[in-house]
Amino acid sequence: MSKEFDECLKKRKITEFERAVSLVSKELDSAVSDLKSAKDSFDEKNYKWSIVQSYYSMFHSARTLIYSKGYRERSHYCLNIAIRELFVAEGKLSVTLVEALQLGKTLRENADYYSEFSEEAADQMIKNAQEFLETAKKLVK
Repeated sequence: MSKEFDECLKKRKITEFERAVSLVSKELDSAVSDLKSAKDSFDEKNYKWSIVQSYYSMFHSARTLIYSKGYRERSHYCLNIAIRELFVAEGKLSVTLVEALQLGKTLRENADYYSEFSEEAADQMIKNAQEFLETAKKLVK
């Protein structure tokens, strides 16, 4: 177990959650819905919201994964750590997808809090969210 994952457990930012597995399909549906919204926003040239919605699609895809292992997060940071511990360390998920999730968080914050966004960033976020979603679907089947 990594030091970071252990710290998240100790601080209760990652917890075991009895109902987690029963919520996998709900989280996956949220990821699908957010990705569709991101694509619609992109088509409407609303790049800020496309970035925000793409990030939340990735967030819900990541939650899908940790729920499938019986955990719940209480921190975006610890969600990232849990994904690394439970999927990357096991060789089931590419570290590049976890890095895309972290980049997505940064781009979402920049768009949401500072109105810094671009068409290119929105396009990349949609691609990253799509890949993360498809990977999550395969891993929870």
